[in-house]
Amino acid sequence: MLIPFFAMVYLSFVPDSQIFMISNPDFKPQITLDNYKNVFENLPVLKYFVNSLIVATVTTVGQVLISLFAGYAFARMKFRGSNTIFFIILITMMIPPQVNIIPLFWLMSKLHLINTYQALILPGFFGGFGIFLMRQHFLTMSRELEDAAKIDGCNIFQTVVKISMPLAMPAIATLGIFTFVSSWNSFMWPLIATTTESMRTLPLGLAEFRGSFREIILWGQLLACSVICAVPAILVFLIGKKYIISDILKGAVKE
Repeated sequence: MLIPFFAMVYLSFVPDSQIFMISNPDFKPQITLDNYKNVFENLPVLKYFVNSLIVATVTTVGQVLISLFAGYAFARMKFRGSNTIFFIILITMMIPPQVNIIPLFWLMSKLHLINTYQALILPGFFGGFGIFLMRQHFLTMSRELEDAAKIDGCNIFQTVVKISMPLAMPAIATLGIFTFVSSWNSFMWPLIATTTESMRTLPLGLAEFRGSFREIILWGQLLACSVICAVPAILVFLIGKKYIISDILKGAVKE
């Protein structure tokens, strides 16, 4: 699994004329940064990068917050129709996202949001997986700490923020990583929702780079652009992986 990844990184520093000569064991390729330099010269990669960073970051924050409070409500608050609503949310997870493209585009068009950050961000705020993940995590948490917070005068919002949220960091980190990577790598919806180059994200820029040379493909630059696309998602995982631990609540409450 790792061999193609390391090959991509290594070949991104090799000139185009030498990439397909790597198979020769006696050949020693020249290492150069020209591929990365040419990528930034041929495409507005920095603009694509900023767009992707804004969309992925805001989408992640929005979905984590909405899923956090919705999951807490389904786990701790009993209200009429809660099980039915949660069941419908689970059903939405079984629907292929491609099915929602047309109604989602129609909705954004009626709201005059096409080719805006809102069109790229808002649909990512809501997801059945995030609500399901947070609900299941809250169900495994002990109620004693929350009851103690209520006795001390905390309302529901303060209880969630001060007690439940810190204890739910593993689930929050997991959801955040999955959401960021999914939003960062999203291709179909940004392709449909954007109409100008200034609003394109990095995956769209990579596709444009791939098709802009027609029959002539500059593989070195294509690999360099792929590495640039992969680095942020890897960094997010490395930063958040320490929070993805199991049984964080063990010993939090003594019976």
